[in-house]
Amino acid sequence: MGAKFSKPTSNPLRNVFSCFKCGQSRQPSFYHNISPQPSIFATLKRRNVPRPNEFIHLFSNCISAATARTQEYLTFKDPEGKLRPSPEVLTQVFLMTYITRSVEVNLQDTLNCTVMTPEQRVLLGADWVWAVLERPTKNPKFQIVVQVLHLSEREEAEQKVSMDTCSESIQMAQMESSNNNMYERMVNFCTSIGKDCYALFLFFGKKTDKVNIYGVLSNNFEAAKGKCRIDRALIENFFKGLRYLHTPLGMMQAIMTKNKGEPITVMIKFS
Repeated sequence: MGAKFSKPTSNPLRNVFSCFKCGQSRQPSFYHNISPQPSIFATLKRRNVPRPNEFIHLFSNCISAATARTQEYLTFKDPEGKLRPSPEVLTQVFLMTYITRSVEVNLQDTLNCTVMTPEQRVLLGADWVWAVLERPTKNPKFQIVVQVLHLSEREEAEQKVSMDTCSESIQMAQMESSNNNMYERMVNFCTSIGKDCYALFLFFGKKTDKVNIYGVLSNNFEAAKGKCRIDRALIENFFKGLRYLHTPLGMMQAIMTKNKGEPITVMIKFS
């Protein structure tokens, strides 16, 4: 879905959804006692392509790197109180670290990451989308749409700054999507794709634990529509009384082993 690690260039207001086998030749009899020499091409470095389902371990590795790097900024405290990473910086640090690591382990051809434009973030409520690709078609097998949730004090500080710096296109996107909040927009986006699309709300800190990263993933948030308001309070409520949290690896395994079309909701601790 989308270009590899690049922001889609289409106008979001127009359309947001949118080995050869060599025969062995017969050798003269005087070659039979000579040990075969490896071809010069056999010494060339082969591209390391992940085996089926091996990618979930590589994904976990990339997530660990991104989480550790982001925590360095999340827990940073300036003695003079002048420096404080903004929500946008924290999101970018996570993404840049993840993308760098995924390229190093050659994951991008199996699990693609598409970063949303500012306008698409407003319209769809998503920061980026992970898509697990089928071979050889490269069609998405399933997708994880991610929205990052920051501590309320960080978000309030950023909103005061961004109100004055919004571009005209972002203001138009805000008008187009004013009937729903950010959480509802992402749920609507995922619902429009189907049960193979999962909404992941990624918490960069919670009220009860401001230094760790958590997540709630589900393909069934639409069940709440019409019954209650989908907001931060509803999503945070999933953690209440919870005794077990999945790892990122466990999250992917839960998705891979469930039955097709089956609803699933898991809570994850990323750090």
